[in-house]
Amino acid sequence: MTAAIIPADFVRRALEMSSRSGLDLSPALSAAGLTSASLTDPLSRLTPAQVTAFTQAVWQITDDELFGLGPAPVPRGTFRLVCLALIHTEDLSAALERMADILHALPTLPALHIGAGANGGTRMTIDVRPSAAQTEDALLSLEATRLITDFLLILLHRFAAWLVGKRVPLLAVELPYPPPLPRLAENYDHIFGIPVTFDSLIPAIEFDNTVMRAPIIQNEETLENYLRESPTLLMSERDYDSAASAQVRRALELGLKGRTSTAEDIAEMLSISVPHLRRLLRQEGTSLNQLREEVLRDAAIAGLRRGETVEDLSARLGFSESSAFRRAFKRWTGGTPSSYR
Repeated sequence: MTAAIIPADFVRRALEMSSRSGLDLSPALSAAGLTSASLTDPLSRLTPAQVTAFTQAVWQITDDELFGLGPAPVPRGTFRLVCLALIHTEDLSAALERMADILHALPTLPALHIGAGANGGTRMTIDVRPSAAQTEDALLSLEATRLITDFLLILLHRFAAWLVGKRVPLLAVELPYPPPLPRLAENYDHIFGIPVTFDSLIPAIEFDNTVMRAPIIQNEETLENYLRESPTLLMSERDYDSAASAQVRRALELGLKGRTSTAEDIAEMLSISVPHLRRLLRQEGTSLNQLREEVLRDAAIAGLRRGETVEDLSARLGFSESSAFRRAFKRWTGGTPSSYR
């Protein structure tokens, strides 16, 4: 898909934080064909190509693979060396264990801890620590923690999916800072594919154990291709799933035209005809309406658990009135909105 999928808010926060720390990233903004004005709307989205150009330029400016966000600079090429060690493991479980060992041996990188998750999966926590200069500025420290947490958890999830060449189901994502506005919080749900929990004690992500024994399918040749375009795949691929239903669901999650997205809208986005789209979904045992209902249901549950009112959710999800939302919610879940608060 070619839709813009990266929230502009991530780039805007990086620029604001760099400015507070005395770093000028305006050349990176120009390299991506962006302007400060284009980032003022936190709900606007950028293409993977724009974010890749910005990120690559930041790497050049900072000569640091963590953009100056960590406690110490991470020399360019460090990620490549870590990757070379991981692609020669047997399966995802072994790759993650090796990653944890490597990160413990590299003091410039946050430590990774692996254990059993509360949901029956494999839980990984990241020891995120701002630099001494950031710690002296409370706001700068908070922004540094948010940015590095977002980047590392996305990297961990999507790189794992690339290693095994398929979707890595998540059971939980925990972020150690307050939730942003509801529409911004929803960005995180779309990025990770599940409702995200805010205000946790530490950054954490829990993988479903069904994928932990998946074999590593990448090699040194595919790694070089991956790194050459980095971070394009990191930004553009979440599930490595080419099924029509997965693509349609992602299109609906991104809110192509809100709740009123038509079959024509989706088909055009995927560069296929409407009959072909319907046929593909039918073969996969679903339909556009069913997928739309699932996306709305998941967004509604996530919103309620974060404290949104029924009235606000009803309006945001495109319902004409709260009573219509309540009826739909009863149909989706068999329960009432109050039971999910």
